[in-house]
Formats: sequence, structure tokens, C-alpha cells
Amino acid sequence: EVQLVESGGGLVQPGGSLTLSCAASGFTLSTETMIWLRQSPGKGLEWVSSLNRDGTGYYADSVRGRFTVFRDNAKNTLYLQMNSLKVEDTAVYFCTGGGEKGQGTQVTVSS
Repeated sequence: EVQLVESGGGLVQPGGSLTLSCAASGFTLSTETMIWLRQSPGKGLEWVSSLNRDGTGYYADSVRGRFTVFRDNAKNTLYLQMNSLKVEDTAVYFCTGGGEKGQGTQVTVSS
């Protein structure tokens, strides 16, 4: 069974950092393009970042230079390192890949 489980969300002050994790099971995530999405209250899903099979990361303009996507093949886990967080980064963050989407993890940026 293919499954993705996100974790690492929480409440952080503006300018702070968080690292999200997405643990995959049922498939090898390094063989897939993995994607981070987010959804803010009242808005649709927004693409945040992708990590290709060759390890190349891509970023939305709104997060480029602040977020870094990477994976640990031994742990079969995808990560999103988020620095210099802004209030507008507040959202539920989802990872997708292998034909599945996780349940999401809440990130709240507030003072």
C-alpha cells in the first residue's frame, strides 16, 4: 500500500524555521518526482516545490531562496526545510508522489 505521512508542522514566529518531513511507504520515492503543495484558508492548492528523480529541486517564486527540498533515500523520506518564514506561508502542507497525497501538516506563522 502506497502511503505518505507528513510531519513537522507547528506554530512559529515570522522569521523562524521549520523542517517538514514526508515519510513514504509502498514505493521508493527516489524513483518518483515528489511534490510539496500547500493550501491556505479559503484558497486552492498551491504548488510549492518539486524534487526530481535526479535530485534537482524546483521552487515557486514565493519560496525560492527560503525553502529547500531534499530527500534521504535511506529513510525513504522527503523533506522541506523552510527558513525566513512569513505570515503568508501559513497553510496546510501536503506531499504528493507515487500516486498518493498525504494527509497534510499545519504550518502557522504568527507572532
